[in-house]
Amino acid sequence: MDSAEHLQLIYVILAAAAATFLTRIGGYVLIMQMKRIPPRMEAALNAVPAAVLSTLVAPAFFSGDLDVAAAMLVALAVGLRFSSLWMLLAGWLAVMAIRHFVI
Repeated sequence: MDSAEHLQLIYVILAAAAATFLTRIGGYVLIMQMKRIPPRMEAALNAVPAAVLSTLVAPAFFSGDLDVAAAMLVALAVGLRFSSLWMLLAGWLAVMAIRHFVI
């Protein structure tokens, strides 16, 4: 990698850092200027973690191997009834069992 490529990489990293900072601080500034958060906005903000998690998990479910999809289904079933710790433990045990006994 020559010095021009290094410089270009540094510019890309700085631009990504600036974009990340501005998007995060922009939301904070917007919320702080409101005296009261409207109920619809509060409901939308409460749904963000589930939406982000779905975005991260869905590609692995549909393009991953059978062990990953089965572990996610087991984790989903356990997560509907028990706490997050049990859900994570069940998903981990499922993928380990499938990889050890089936694949």
